[in-house]
Amino acid sequence: MTHVVLDSCIRCKYTDCVDVCPVDCFREGPNFLVIDPEECIDCAVCIPECPANAILPEEDVPSDQLQFIQLNAELAKTWPSITKRKASLPDADEWKDRKNKLQYLQR
Repeated sequence: MTHVVLDSCIRCKYTDCVDVCPVDCFREGPNFLVIDPEECIDCAVCIPECPANAILPEEDVPSDQLQFIQLNAELAKTWPSITKRKASLPDADEWKDRKNKLQYLQR
């Protein structure tokens, strides 16, 4: 199993999770992070670090977010690795509790 970054990360891109990842499995897009399922070791240390509560184990992904399992795997193949914490997006706090943000995902 792997962990999955969900909809609530879109337009926030907090990177607190990146700092604690022991295997550097996060990949960075313009306004979203994903987890590379090939690299994730299922350690779960990233989950409590995410201010947007955007990371779950694959088996706990809600049915309305299942597309994010494939989306993480797909985008992880082309997006660059991120290994150090960066500032979140400027309006992240305004977006973190919003739902249904897939339409705002920038590839």
